Amino acid sequence: MEGNDRVFERLVHDHQDRIFALSLALTGNRHDAEEVAQDTFLRAYRALCTYTPERVRELKQKAWLHRIAVNVVRNRVRGVRPRLVELNGSEPDTRTGPEEDALRRAEIDELATRVAALPPRYRDAVVLRHVQELSYEEASEALGQPVGTVKANVHRGLKMLRGENNGHGDG
Repeated sequence: MEGNDRVFERLVHDHQDRIFALSLALTGNRHDAEEVAQDTFLRAYRALCTYTPERVRELKQKAWLHRIAVNVVRNRVRGVRPRLVELNGSEPDTRTGPEEDALRRAEIDELATRVAALPPRYRDAVVLRHVQELSYEEASEALGQPVGTVKANVHRGLKMLRGENNGHGDG
């Protein structure tokens, strides 16, 4: 058990910011994101306690935690669309004026709203690949889907964000 506690401490230390950012991107608000992140690590800890030392050593931690987080979000928000996706937590660019900052923030908010409105299979794939910057293989593991499916869902999600092929088949 002591070994698992050390593994878990390292897991939280190495991945807490990324899991919170993913949770925030998927839920759209900080309160829900905090709960999802906590639940993700709680589930991870419980799982680690049941794993053999060999399984713990072979674990692909990043993809495994992302998969847990995606599943937590899916379980929490079945049928409910996230209100907003924060794609950028950075400070405003001090090299630009207030008008440029306001326009840039409005563009980000519009994009975030459009990402949140995507069907979950596309939203999850796009967020993992382009917001969380996971490889297709890591996103595939996190979503429990074949790499080809993830690539297709990212492609379709990006097309939908660009306003192409919005279901009419004449894109």
